[in-house]
Amino acid sequence: MTVAFVGFLDAVYLSANYLSGSVPPCFVTEGCDVVTTSIYSKFFGIPVAILGALYYLSHMVLMIYYVDRKAIRTLFLIAIWATAGFIFSLWLLFAQLMLIKELCSYCIVSAITSTLLFILGIYFWKKARDLHAENQSGTH
Repeated sequence: MTVAFVGFLDAVYLSANYLSGSVPPCFVTEGCDVVTTSIYSKFFGIPVAILGALYYLSHMVLMIYYVDRKAIRTLFLIAIWATAGFIFSLWLLFAQLMLIKELCSYCIVSAITSTLLFILGIYFWKKARDLHAENQSGTH
């Protein structure tokens, strides 16, 4: 949950900057202005930062739902969603490195959080598979 929250804060900060028309200052790299205003900063006309905020928010909602309901299928969904986010994050990282040739510090934070969510997603998939197998065998 903490990883998703960090990603959410990062994406909300970028979204707020986008909506206010300002460019966030970089804190490690120097390409935030180039990256956040590039053609790759939107996906089908929607700012990637806003999509990221929704992505991380949905992770938090799914995790809360799992904790509340203990629905094993939710763990599978979290794992699949984390994989999709990781793949999209790889595309964005590729775009920064190879197409834009600049890096944005905030985007790197997002890449790290989506990678951590992907790793957690693998764990959740295995846990869900084990719990499902336990339920099928009738042992608890």
